[in-house]
Amino acid sequence: MPRPHSSRYGRYVDGPDPLAPPVDLSEALSAISADVMEGYSGQRALREFLRRGGRGQQGLDDLAARVHARRSELLTRHRLDGTMAEVKELLDAAVLEERKELARDIDLDDADRDFRELRLGNLPDSVPAAVQELSDYDWRSPTAKAAYDRIKDLLGRELLDQRFAGMKQALENATDADRDAVQAMLRDLNELLDKHRRGEDTAEDFEAFMDAHGQYFPEQPRTVDELIDALSKRAAAAQRMLNSMTPEQREELLQLSAQAFGSPELIAQLGQLDANLQALRPGEDWSGSEQFGGQDGLGLGEGTGVLADLAELDSLAAQLGQGYGGARMDDIDLDALARQLGTDAAASARTLTEIERALRESGYLNRTADGELQLSPRALRQLGTSLLADVADRLGGRSGRRETHLAGAAGEPTGSSRAWAFGDTEPWDVSRTLLNAIRRPVVTTTAASATRSGSSGGRGIRIEMGDVEVVESETRTQAAVALLVDTSFSMAAEGRWTPMKRTAVALHHLVSTRWRGDQLELVAFGRYAQSMTVGRLTALPPLREQGTNLHHGLLLAERMFRRFPTMQPVVLVVTDGEPTAHLAADGESWFTYPPSLETLRMTVAQLDRLRRLGARITFFRLGDDPGLARFVKQMADRVDGRVVSPELDDLGAAVVSEYLQARRARFGGGGSAGLRYG
Repeated sequence: MPRPHSSRYGRYVDGPDPLAPPVDLSEALSAISADVMEGYSGQRALREFLRRGGRGQQGLDDLAARVHARRSELLTRHRLDGTMAEVKELLDAAVLEERKELARDIDLDDADRDFRELRLGNLPDSVPAAVQELSDYDWRSPTAKAAYDRIKDLLGRELLDQRFAGMKQALENATDADRDAVQAMLRDLNELLDKHRRGEDTAEDFEAFMDAHGQYFPEQPRTVDELIDALSKRAAAAQRMLNSMTPEQREELLQLSAQAFGSPELIAQLGQLDANLQALRPGEDWSGSEQFGGQDGLGLGEGTGVLADLAELDSLAAQLGQGYGGARMDDIDLDALARQLGTDAAASARTLTEIERALRESGYLNRTADGELQLSPRALRQLGTSLLADVADRLGGRSGRRETHLAGAAGEPTGSSRAWAFGDTEPWDVSRTLLNAIRRPVVTTTAASATRSGSSGGRGIRIEMGDVEVVESETRTQAAVALLVDTSFSMAAEGRWTPMKRTAVALHHLVSTRWRGDQLELVAFGRYAQSMTVGRLTALPPLREQGTNLHHGLLLAERMFRRFPTMQPVVLVVTDGEPTAHLAADGESWFTYPPSLETLRMTVAQLDRLRRLGARITFFRLGDDPGLARFVKQMADRVDGRVVSPELDDLGAAVVSEYLQARRARFGGGGSAGLRYG
């Protein structure tokens, strides 16, 4: 009986998962928007999110910390005398075996034995000098001679391993023919590099070299430049390792190098290779060094690998820091990150890269003429939706209050429609509802189940709740709303800057989506006042200017009302200080503190002008300043207005509630359903 077929499933590991869902931008956009509201530029807000990461998502700072920890771990674990220690171990073994042989060799002449013992007993303390001293010694013990010969073999393999990773292991049991082949490769390589330096090499020269010696280059370079890049990085790491040694260690190593394979030609070829690479790639770090302080000794090849790892970690730290001009997440070498920190780190960086790319390409961030990133209208709409939903939740939680959205039978159609929501009492937009039903794809399994006109012989149209749209209507009188927000220094200093901007964005979104017939003017007033778009106000950084020029803000409100004389004027003032500036006749701002009588007189006069236009005026007082409390109460009493003193978290709900009440009180009617959004 055949075995049943079985399958095994696991995580996709060969790059990004092709079946993975697109990255979720909601968290990133929310965090970026919050930072922009705090006064960050769009570029800085994006960088801050990438630095921090998100829920369950490592950020650049986390990855950079892991890079730093990995670097420190390499430096504190290792030391650079591994090759010297291995040579000394082989030398001690050779001398010990030779002495054993001398002691039991009965055929050896006593004088010869004594001479050999004397020579072995008086070897220099320096390992390289001792190795050199025994270079012409006639070994009696085959085991001792083999141990001594391994020193030369080891040195040769280590020196090659410094330039060609893996050569130490590859030549461990090499024959003379294998060593001759390596030296032939070095001669051909230097010849190729010499020709390249002179500009005389051809593609055929490179192909011929790789055909003959490609087995020594696991990187499989495709051009001579790729070959030089790979070789120069490792050669530079080897030089940095040499620079990191003590002067004594360097001197000993240079002395030992002459013994490598017993071949002076090898040393000459390696020296020529280093010279060629330094000339071809002078930009590599050939002069750097590191401070090692660990216990694990590194051989020359291993040490070069560690120095190469340290250089790669330094490069990753710069990439993750993103502190250079034009930095992009695409700059991060994901392969290097996986080598140094593991695949999880590479996956985190890849996700951050995809988020950055998606934010730039999806239209949430726009680049201004001066190259800065800013929130796009699409992002502002999404931000407004979120903020208005929060306002709706707060309004819904107020005991005994149900705010109306005023889009009901008491008004006139606006010409627009919207999707039906639970609780709506507006009449259906029949044409739009039927059109939605016709356009909606219908999956049928049999002819009998078809229910759409045009696809079932005219048997009718099936309407689902998602097809229904209702007629948007508005009250017969539209509103011109001026939201005046204080942008003086105290607003930023007292933590009121972001709540003020959140309020403006929420109100703007409500007016632009629910009462498109209304007009909203956002006016920021500090030393001077100016009308702003919602995007500009959202991106406005905290201002360090003194002056609360409410007079100028009210002037701009009046100018707006006169542009829309048929609309009902509504003034909403958010402030945390008394007026300390007014606009003089010459157009300059006149600032005094404490407030001057002239500033108060000009401000009151302008309020009176607005009142005569029929404006409904509400002050939103922030903070507990008694002077401000007295002023806004007197002004509200004078113009038959209102004063609201909300907590900062409740400011948006208070302003939106006042706007809704202003429309209801003036225009009447409307449905009984509460404000719904989100």
